[in-house]
Amino acid sequence: MEAPCTKYSPEERKQLKETILPLLGDLERVGLELCRSPQQTEELVAETVAKACEKFHTLRDHSKAKQWLLRILTNQFISKYRSKKTRREITYDEASEEPEQFSLFDELSQPVFWWGNPEQEVITKFVDNDFREAIGLLNEESRTIVIMCDVEGYSYDEIASIMDIPVGTVRSRLSRARSELQKKLYNHAIDMGWVSNRGVEQRTTADENE
Repeated sequence: MEAPCTKYSPEERKQLKETILPLLGDLERVGLELCRSPQQTEELVAETVAKACEKFHTLRDHSKAKQWLLRILTNQFISKYRSKKTRREITYDEASEEPEQFSLFDELSQPVFWWGNPEQEVITKFVDNDFREAIGLLNEESRTIVIMCDVEGYSYDEIASIMDIPVGTVRSRLSRARSELQKKLYNHAIDMGWVSNRGVEQRTTADENE
């Protein structure tokens, strides 16, 4: 894949090609996790490469080319999918009130939810596809940070560099995203009949009677 970068000299174009081509596999893998569609992934990677060609002169440290490219990729992904919405953007205000945290493991450990199955039995029922489907239901920011950390295995410092945010913000957003992911997995477990929803019904009744 070679984008037209006529403003660069032949030597610069050679350097650009040598920098980007070895990292295309990483861009495609992460892009597929984000988009969950080969066609959309191809478009996202093409847009990322085009943007990288345009901004290549701003890359001062070529040893950080992978982080630089992933930053472009994730920014393109988030902005692209935001633009498809009716301008309803989900923003993260770290100073705002924290939402109630949800723990899948705490929910599964409550006896009222059981039909006699041990907690581990339910956990092992989740297959890789269940997690991928649940991740795909997250909003763009949450999906990106979960994939960066829990799928790709990047450290908080690396994610902070890729997403151009403070490490503290990485921790906060990841905590929210994991809570959201666990709730979706828990609801999936109920839908599949792996756990009883009697606890949910009892809690709802109790809340209404308060």
